[in-house]
Amino acid sequence: MAMGTVRSASDDEDGLDATPMSEINVTPMVDVMLVLLIIFMVAAPLMTTGVPVQLPKTTAAKVAQSQKPLEVSIDKDGNPFIAKDGFTPETILPRLRQLKAENPDQVVLVRGDRDVPYGKIMEVMGLVGQAGFTKVSLIAQSAGGAPAAGTPR
Repeated sequence: MAMGTVRSASDDEDGLDATPMSEINVTPMVDVMLVLLIIFMVAAPLMTTGVPVQLPKTTAAKVAQSQKPLEVSIDKDGNPFIAKDGFTPETILPRLRQLKAENPDQVVLVRGDRDVPYGKIMEVMGLVGQAGFTKVSLIAQSAGGAPAAGTPR
């Protein structure tokens, strides 16, 4: 059994060979895939909207917006600050306790200058803990330049 080109009478007259193609033409498949991609890109947002409903009115109070965290900073001289108000290590604890009494769920972010010894930052964090705050995070500068918060302790 010999494999070769198959010639028909009409091929000889036209001068065309009826040889099988060994290449796949992917252009029609790409066209179909691009059309499907566009259809799904348009249809996907429409599928996630859900059922349209008319919501009832209520007189209930709005849910409290997340509040701005309390920032405790330590400057390069080791002096603690709450927001932009300067304190001494002796006077900051009563102020922190007062702030804790006003808002028990307050989040505290501790920022320390890079030149401040680690022990000084830990002293201030200890004062924050003594005041009763449980949601405390350290803030560091990310490599890209934007501030990045640490994990709460």
